[in-house]
Amino acid sequence: MKKISSVLSILIILGVISWSFSDLKPSLQKEKSLTKEGFSTINALEHVKNISLKQHYVGSKEHKNVQKYIAEELNKMGLETEIQVQTAVNKKWFAATTVQNIIAKIKGSENGKALMLLSHYDSNPHSSLGASDAGSGVATILEGVRAFLSKNKTPKNDIIILISDAEELGLLGAQAFVDLHPWAKEIGLVLNFEARGSGGPSYMLMETNGKNSKLLSEFLAAKPNFPAANSLMYSIYKKLPNDTDLTVFRESGNINGFNFAFIGDHFDYHTGQDSYERLDRETLLQQADYLTTTLNYFAFSDLENLDSKEDFVYLNFPFSKLLTYSFSWVTPLLIIAIILFMILIFFGFSLNKISLKNVLKGFLPFLTSIILCGLVSFGLWKLILLLHPQYNDILHGFTYNGYLYIIAFVFLNLSILLKIYKYFSQEEKTANLLIAPIFIWLVINFFISSYLKGAGFFIIPVFCALFILMIAIFMNIEERSKRILFTLLSIPTIYIFAPLVKMFPVGLGLKNVFISGVLIALVFGLMIFTFNQKKASWMLKLSSLLTIIFFGIATYNSGFSIDNKKPNSIVYIQNSDNKTAYFGTYDTTLDKYTKQIFNKSAIKGGINSAETKSKYNTRFAYHKKTDYKDIPSSTINIDFDTIIGNKRLLELEIVPNRKINKFEFITDNKLTLNQFKVNDALVNNGKKYTVEKGTFLIYYMANSDKSVTISFSIYKDDELNIILNEISYDLLENQNFSINPRSEEMMPMPFVTNDAIIISKKLKI
Repeated sequence: MKKISSVLSILIILGVISWSFSDLKPSLQKEKSLTKEGFSTINALEHVKNISLKQHYVGSKEHKNVQKYIAEELNKMGLETEIQVQTAVNKKWFAATTVQNIIAKIKGSENGKALMLLSHYDSNPHSSLGASDAGSGVATILEGVRAFLSKNKTPKNDIIILISDAEELGLLGAQAFVDLHPWAKEIGLVLNFEARGSGGPSYMLMETNGKNSKLLSEFLAAKPNFPAANSLMYSIYKKLPNDTDLTVFRESGNINGFNFAFIGDHFDYHTGQDSYERLDRETLLQQADYLTTTLNYFAFSDLENLDSKEDFVYLNFPFSKLLTYSFSWVTPLLIIAIILFMILIFFGFSLNKISLKNVLKGFLPFLTSIILCGLVSFGLWKLILLLHPQYNDILHGFTYNGYLYIIAFVFLNLSILLKIYKYFSQEEKTANLLIAPIFIWLVINFFISSYLKGAGFFIIPVFCALFILMIAIFMNIEERSKRILFTLLSIPTIYIFAPLVKMFPVGLGLKNVFISGVLIALVFGLMIFTFNQKKASWMLKLSSLLTIIFFGIATYNSGFSIDNKKPNSIVYIQNSDNKTAYFGTYDTTLDKYTKQIFNKSAIKGGINSAETKSKYNTRFAYHKKTDYKDIPSSTINIDFDTIIGNKRLLELEIVPNRKINKFEFITDNKLTLNQFKVNDALVNNGKKYTVEKGTFLIYYMANSDKSVTISFSIYKDDELNIILNEISYDLLENQNFSINPRSEEMMPMPFVTNDAIIISKKLKI
């Protein structure tokens, strides 16, 4: 009978885990809620398909085609569209381009603050098809607006539609709108639709310079059917540098908003596999639900003041879309938990249900399990990278078999925990083993109450465990019934933390799977009554077997295929000053494609001043000297160079002599620029701009650009050592080269300058 109770407990755990994941995302069977609103996923998918036919990064031919398609779709709805053309400069990392934002407005009946619907239409350079990021967002808005207009109801508020440009280059379209468009001052709330993968739950994240309670209350009033959110993500998000279009509205316009973004299947992010076929239909359904519910609510609600003076803890919770309570409750709940804990310990000693010696002994397995689960998970992933070096070329850190690895690590950590606690199975009174986990969780909650109140819901598992401890101390329940009862009481804990175990390695990369290991150990400690059994070796054996099976399956699927392509790279670098040329690759594992260039004579390491800026600061893994092709570089026209007082004023025009996609301006020495402008757009708001060394401007050539003009002043005695890198994505088409194309199992490596010709030269000024 004990074995039956153990099996039932495991089945309950598995059922709750499944329940927690299913609540985060709708199934296709739940599409009826959207049909009632007039939203057609078929129409939305057709938009995604048309937007993602080809790569459409800024400056590409398809970029203009996608822009035209979106504008025409808005025109079909009877909306007048505007193309905002403006040079914009990112204020953080000084990237710039001439953006072409697509803007439309649905006029409201009153003159209050406007609601903005926001997504971007450019794909990431140079190979992403942009179906999920952010074709899904654009499609959701287009179909959502069509469905809204079909009701023939005039909204109370103006609805501004911004399909922004150049988000991938540095949030430049949003910056241009906030800084220079007159409608920016009218906006009271922004709804932004984004993606960092091609599937999974879409999470709601708020952006506000104030507190979140009013925004959260209004979001819940909109009655989204499938909300996925928690305040831990909110608190972490506020502490980290953010990089969505919505951030610009908050930072530069003090405008509140909601991000709706999904991060599943992260391996597709910014790659040639971000395609219509790989977009998760259920994820699109969730985005559509967010759009229809929030649009129908906020179009008619008061957007004048959504600022708050109070933050809320919030999370997905059983039988409740979102459980919410004030940050002000975090410390009192902790105090109550500590008092209850002390009372239970007192009665535990008094009733001889726990003993000081065994309580102290209980700290050993719990602390050991936390440390071992974290260290083993961290170390084993490092070992896996040594065994499978090709994983290093997946730069965002989540492999195609990543979900298999997560499952394998879950069972591995469970095996470690069962093995550790097996040595303490002779302990008759399991209550002794529960004291240490509750104590450590209280310590964690103490730090949360001081530094990360968004994680205040970590107190909920403590109360569940205190309730279990209370029953163990005051009631004598049959062992088999006790196990099932205590598993049922742990349902909130399992429901809350199961998605987090998956979310961290998916969103942050498998190198962070150790975080999941620590979480599993923490939760296991609170559920010790479920797992700690004298005759439960079958659990350990089964868990160990499943560990081997899933690591084996992951290893079997560690290669690449047509559906899971290998990223690789080749770049040609020409130095026009010393007439030398090299090939470079970022690949740590060479394949048939890269080996046609990089044979045994290839040199490991990078090339100074040739590696362009990239998201992960990736360096060349190999380079090889090659024939100098003498590809023509841009013409540099000095429009003026004059000295006034102690200042030297310069204006340069860079005119490409071939198709160029971006320019990088690099200084070899410390450089201080005053009144720095790009195409008459001020850099750093015209303030003094000092660079110690390195890249001080990246300019992406848009379709409307024929040249780039930069102007600035420096002190007349300052030395100018500026290197210009001009980059084009035409290596494989250029007639100077005969590089065999990739096989169907390969794709361009994302996040780096790839398939490119880089011409580097010093500016003679």
